[in-house]
Amino acid sequence: MSTKIYTIIAREILDSRGNPTIETMVILESGYRGIVAVPAGTSLGKYEAKELRDGDGARYYGMGVLKAVNMVNTTIVSKLRGMDVLDQQSIDQAMLALDGTLDKSKLGANSILSVSLAVAAASAAAARVPLYRYLNTLLNPLVPTELVKIPTPTVNVINGGKHGAGNLDFQEFQVIPASNHRYSDALRLAVEVYQKLKGILQYRNTSTAVGYEGGFAPNLYTNLDAMELLQEAVRATPYRFGVDVFFGLDVAASHFKTDRGYQIRDKEAPMSPKDFVAYLADLHKKYRLLILEDALDEDDWAGWTDLTAKFGHELMIVGDDLLATNPKRLEKAIHDKACTAILLKPNQVGTLTEFLQVVAMAKKNNIQTIVSHRSGETNDSFIADLGVAVQADYVKFGGPTRGERVAKYNRLLQIEAELFANSKS
Repeated sequence: MSTKIYTIIAREILDSRGNPTIETMVILESGYRGIVAVPAGTSLGKYEAKELRDGDGARYYGMGVLKAVNMVNTTIVSKLRGMDVLDQQSIDQAMLALDGTLDKSKLGANSILSVSLAVAAASAAAARVPLYRYLNTLLNPLVPTELVKIPTPTVNVINGGKHGAGNLDFQEFQVIPASNHRYSDALRLAVEVYQKLKGILQYRNTSTAVGYEGGFAPNLYTNLDAMELLQEAVRATPYRFGVDVFFGLDVAASHFKTDRGYQIRDKEAPMSPKDFVAYLADLHKKYRLLILEDALDEDDWAGWTDLTAKFGHELMIVGDDLLATNPKRLEKAIHDKACTAILLKPNQVGTLTEFLQVVAMAKKNNIQTIVSHRSGETNDSFIADLGVAVQADYVKFGGPTRGERVAKYNRLLQIEAELFANSKS
């Protein structure tokens, strides 16, 4: 059976925000194929690989991806046609050489990633194995990883920042089940807290509209108001705060950092980095946070190192914009002890091979891993298989509503049933 690439076909589709994105199909000479749609972010770190957008204001207000589609359907397919789909590394390297830029701005990270992931999907189809098992075989030469668990979900229940109604500074308020729960029970816990939160918002005549990522976007006044609502929701369930369920924050601090300091609505004046760390310390003391993501500006390396030294033994200090799934930035973070966990997003780095290399680096250096979606998602569930394949500590897929989020959570339920069919634990 031939595993050579016969052709590659890309097209423009819509993401969950109503913006265009790219879907790509890799077809093999044997007839097997893989189809993957890539997501796009709203809150973009400046160190991410660059998407290719049309920039035509008369069409989708410049957000179209016909240029990216054309790159796949002409330039990339001409280079990859006839290559063995099972040689993921050579295919990804060929695209990187074709692009020739550090940030993938020539071909576009969206073009390159869509092909890279579709190649893996086609390979899994040809091998007639589940996608997560095939992806796991790609990671194992870098760092041996046995499939023994489903990652714990960190569930975004209140959206703020660029993902919400614009009245909360922090981007995500998360509910995180204890990691000793099996996945299906952990998901149920998070959903039940989410539903209690909805009831509380309705009782208070507060909006239950949802943001980009499926969390509620209520009309609150301060970030502390949101934290208090989370506590109230947990108290309304049988679950024990600090035992069964924990809280997490995606602060996304780069987006409210000004020349004068960190400006949030909870404080009248901007805070210096030192004062803002003290403010976060008070939050942690009161709410016993498990995850603190992007707590400082993405260029404040000294602040990150100080924050990790003070609190890294108590909670996960997670780098997203700080690291951008970039091997060089992760290497610096490891050297500087600037964080204890990394948020992993394939479209920040641009190819599956590079993504897996970053995962391996994190695992070898005891950096915890969180595999994450983006705000502009599709119903594609590749990221769920990827989270299992690399045995991430956590996955981050948004709220337990909106079809593009639920597709990922439900895919994990399917994988759990396959891997642990006879397990009661």
